[in-house]
Amino acid sequence: MNFGLTSEQEELGNFARKFLERECPTSLVRQAEDSGTGHSQELWQKMAGLGWLGICLPQNYGGSDRPFTDQVVLFEEFGRALVPGPLLTSSVLASQIILHGGNDQQKHELLPGMVQGELILTLARGERLETSSQSGDLILSGESSFVRHAGLANQLICATRPAIGAWPDTTLVLVDRGVKEVIVTGMESIANYPQYMVEFDDFALSDDAVLGEIAEGRVALELAIQRATVIQCAETLGRSQKVLEMVVEHANNQQGVATSQSIQHRCADLKVALDAGRLLTYQAAWKLEQG
Repeated sequence: MNFGLTSEQEELGNFARKFLERECPTSLVRQAEDSGTGHSQELWQKMAGLGWLGICLPQNYGGSDRPFTDQVVLFEEFGRALVPGPLLTSSVLASQIILHGGNDQQKHELLPGMVQGELILTLARGERLETSSQSGDLILSGESSFVRHAGLANQLICATRPAIGAWPDTTLVLVDRGVKEVIVTGMESIANYPQYMVEFDDFALSDDAVLGEIAEGRVALELAIQRATVIQCAETLGRSQKVLEMVVEHANNQQGVATSQSIQHRCADLKVALDAGRLLTYQAAWKLEQG
């Protein structure tokens, strides 16, 4: 296992950092935070134009088909810049669910639009989210809390459990956010994070709403969550790296602070923790790539 970055990955990371320093200043992050959506449509379209929204998706769906570790490098820079928007939610979690759980028609209908920035999807899951069969129709009912970017998403992927006497495993269904049976309510959070309560009022699903097959969604869901977890670790790495840089800069600019042995020790501890976190994150990414 060689956890050193390739020359292409170093180039990707350097380009992303320069791009985001120019296009995603703190003022834009604050503006997105205060907008209620946590999103910048202009920045979103620019990133779509660079191929970042589909960097690991196959080329026949509009993606760049690059290795998973390239996406980890990219999201480390996203975290460093506090990039707003549903990148993790739509471009990683939802796209991987569709890629591994959808049928060929669903993949061709959804993934290209997500890569181009035209479609945003999110995941709703919860203990009280159920599907049942009534008079031949598939009915969705219940609620899901803390659904990221549900107010912005065009569609919701719902990970449902069966009602009593129905199928024995997870069924994934796709729902348009704008229909009257889907009630989306904002939830308060620290830093105005865009999360929502989503309720489904006995919604009769269309025949093509099931992603893949009934009761066969668990594998695709778990694969997507594994990948999204590693990506979220990469985001945290980027943010932690920026914090360390800010601490060191502040210490150097304050007379006598940088020469304090206790401050030096604390900075060294931060650096060791960051290096360990990076090693673990890239090891996890490598293991996912190797299956």
